[in-house]
Amino acid sequence: MAKNPLKIMDTILRDAHQSQAATRMKLEDMVPVLPLLDSIGYWSLECWGGATFDVCMRFLNEDPWERLRTLKKGLPNTKLQMLLRGQNLLGYRHYADDVVDAFVKKSIENGIDVVRIFDALNDPRNVQAAVSCVKKYGGWAEVAISYTKSPVHSEDYFVKLSMELEKMGADSICIKDMANLLLPYDAYSLVKKLKENVGVPIHLHTHNTTGTGDMTNLMAAQAGVDIVDCALSPLANGTSQPATEAMVATLQGTSRDTGLDMNKLSEAAAHFRDVAGKLDINPKVLKVDVNTLLYQVPGGMLSNLISQLKQANAEDKYYEVLEEVPRVREDFGFPPLVTPTSQIVGSQAVLNVLSGERYKMVSKESKGLLRGEYGQLPGTVNEEVRKKCIGNDEVITCRPADLIEPEMDKLRAECKEKGLGHSEEDTLSYALFPQVASKFFDWRDNPHPAEPAAPAAAAAPAAAAPKAAPADNSPRALIVEDLTGGNF
Repeated sequence: MAKNPLKIMDTILRDAHQSQAATRMKLEDMVPVLPLLDSIGYWSLECWGGATFDVCMRFLNEDPWERLRTLKKGLPNTKLQMLLRGQNLLGYRHYADDVVDAFVKKSIENGIDVVRIFDALNDPRNVQAAVSCVKKYGGWAEVAISYTKSPVHSEDYFVKLSMELEKMGADSICIKDMANLLLPYDAYSLVKKLKENVGVPIHLHTHNTTGTGDMTNLMAAQAGVDIVDCALSPLANGTSQPATEAMVATLQGTSRDTGLDMNKLSEAAAHFRDVAGKLDINPKVLKVDVNTLLYQVPGGMLSNLISQLKQANAEDKYYEVLEEVPRVREDFGFPPLVTPTSQIVGSQAVLNVLSGERYKMVSKESKGLLRGEYGQLPGTVNEEVRKKCIGNDEVITCRPADLIEPEMDKLRAECKEKGLGHSEEDTLSYALFPQVASKFFDWRDNPHPAEPAAPAAAAAPAAAAPKAAPADNSPRALIVEDLTGGNF
């Protein structure tokens, strides 16, 4: 046995198919392989959160809570992990603290062990309530730092932030490198610094969008990282995570040997090869894209930009938009590009290019970001731009959730009045996605002659979208679609 085995979290049941196949893997494709996955010895299996919750109801006609309970039953010996967007939970706005409390409570009751909590702006105030709730209900609070590069985001910035999160109660710190911007030697240096300054385990999450993911994981392992994220090979690489089997094979016989059985991994991979064959995987998500390193645009965001330009018959403006993204990001105070800020910045870049004048048209989400509705922006905002976008509107400086009244009693009453759902879990589904949940409850709770087909290649839901009449090809008609979800 290795002196210091590297632990593996496998994303095959969540981020792998979210990144490559718009989260379309069904529960029926997971259940047969659960006993095998449970015997492998992973540190944890990520299986919930991110876009899974919405997509289950919207496209797969599955109850996300039932999926979680089924997975828990089939994986009794393995920790189940989820991704939570801090005060946004799994939606796209901030929710009141009582909604956060109720959601975390039910997530843990239904089977979640590890909750990875992140905030798009790295504003600690936006993860505070979720961390407290996870601890209160006996879960493992893994707090993520959204990794990015900018004049503001130095190594010292991330170390200082991690120390603050540890004091807040984090049980582990995750470096969340959603766009595969963390290069191998930078990973070595950052992990080394974190291990010197932080007492809790360090967990690394990267993708393979820029083709450096395996090297980044390996250098992090050399620097002493405790856990890395990988995906079984049929749904690995590209916009997904580096392959589990490759990492395990690389470390065999070394001081960081994972101890995982290659034969079992090979058997599990065979199952998911068949599953991958049924999913609609766009070959683009499997390719290395160096544009990500140049423009810091995650894979899912690239798909959004292409989709928007296609709708506006302006695909020839692709590189202009890519060049505009970093400029908008700088104007907005260098937010990391992860949901929802990636969609907000990307959409604004498209509007700037297509309208022929920067900030002539501004989405309501851009205004919200500049008003402080999403939290504290990391860097200095361009005040001329802010003035042009929001005029004399007051900028929020407190924790945004402090301005939200308790919501749960009102939501329970609303569900009762409308005859929607029959449990606290249903009320929470409605709280996050009112229209989607209402349609799903109607389908689930009333007999139907035939199950409607789930559109295999349909895009995941819009996240932060300036919307207008679809017949119009002007910039106002743009609809943001998260086609791969790879930047969650």
